[in-house]
Amino acid sequence: MTSHPSTKVSTGHSLALFTILIWGTTFVSTKVLLIEFTPVEILFFRFLIGYFVLLLIYPRSLRMVSFREELLFIGAGLCGVTLYFLIENIALVYTTASNVGVIVSIAPFFTALLAHFFLDGEKLTRRFIVGFGIALSGIVLIAWNGSFILKLNPVGDLLAFIAPAIWAIYSVLMRKIGMLAYHTIGATRKVFFYGLIFMLPALFLLEFNWDLARFTNMINLSHFLYLSLGASALCFVTWNRAVSLLGAIKTSVYIYLVPVITVISSALILHERITWVIILGAFLTLFGSIISEQKRK
Repeated sequence: MTSHPSTKVSTGHSLALFTILIWGTTFVSTKVLLIEFTPVEILFFRFLIGYFVLLLIYPRSLRMVSFREELLFIGAGLCGVTLYFLIENIALVYTTASNVGVIVSIAPFFTALLAHFFLDGEKLTRRFIVGFGIALSGIVLIAWNGSFILKLNPVGDLLAFIAPAIWAIYSVLMRKIGMLAYHTIGATRKVFFYGLIFMLPALFLLEFNWDLARFTNMINLSHFLYLSLGASALCFVTWNRAVSLLGAIKTSVYIYLVPVITVISSALILHERITWVIILGAFLTLFGSIISEQKRK
């Protein structure tokens, strides 16, 4: 018995909203863990735990149908796990969680551009370009505030800008994987596997310490469990399912909520300063994003 199309759409929207509510607070947990862990340590331990959780839930292996399809999983693991989160975590070393949360909200624009060429997406319209310009001005304001007022290294803001472009590639690849009728949990686990494989060189090139005594600290342990069980194992499954139900572009729209969630959670938990520049930048980013996604009637 197949589900009604409207049910699938509502399910997809619910899953995307649930996912983004959790992802919007992950910058705060990562910022806390950066006190005792390096970016690559957080990334590796987070997805290693997440992988084994998914393995317990869905132990069946996915057979390789063709090397062409396997390349989709390899690319998704490289972009969506290794590169995106490594760049994002390094960005948090140099700039605030609020800045990163706002800047990565540009991801839907990159997703729409790639989907236009590779997923038979919508044609780029004048409304899309105008919205992009408005949102980009908001992102510039956020970056300027971080590097000028707070006197932080602007490298962090630049890295935070690169990350969503990589995430867009991941979104397109997961949309293609979703069209192949693989089990969502099994597909997500395979993506995690390739992501961990690509992380291995970083363990030797960057600062990495196997000291597990740090996990005896309940603050560290709680934040790692939140990132690995919630934001990784659970949310990657719900997000990938939402992408398969709604498509890459519609699902990515929910990323616009990330800056709002991140700025609020950063102020409440990390006591980060919220200035009028951050508020204006966040507003312009969200306003421009909404304009660019509206269809002409």
